[in-house]
Amino acid sequence: MKAVLPEHIKPEHVDIWFQDESRIGQQGSLTRVWHEKGKRPRIIRQQQFEYAYIFGAVCLRTGTTAALVMPSVNKEAMLLHLRQISKETPKAGMLWW
Repeated sequence: MKAVLPEHIKPEHVDIWFQDESRIGQQGSLTRVWHEKGKRPRIIRQQQFEYAYIFGAVCLRTGTTAALVMPSVNKEAMLLHLRQISKETPKAGMLWW
C-alpha cells in the first residue's frame, strides 16, 4: 500500500473498502391450469423479467457498511453509491484504485 500512497499519508490512516454490485431478479412463475385428464391446454405465460441491482460495500477496519438498491446500473448509480460510502468515511480524503 505504501507504493500508491503519498508520503504524507500513513497507512494506518487509510480505510480499505471492498465493493461489489449484483443483479437480482425473478422470472414469472410457472403457469398451471386445471384441465381434462390427458389434455395440455396452451396458456400465455408472463415472459418479462424484473430486476433490481444491489450495490454494497464494507470497510475492513471498522465493519461499516453501505448499500444501495437501484433499478439499473449506470454511471449515476455508481456515483450515488460512492457518495454514500464517502459519507460513511470520516476521513477527508479518499483513494479509489
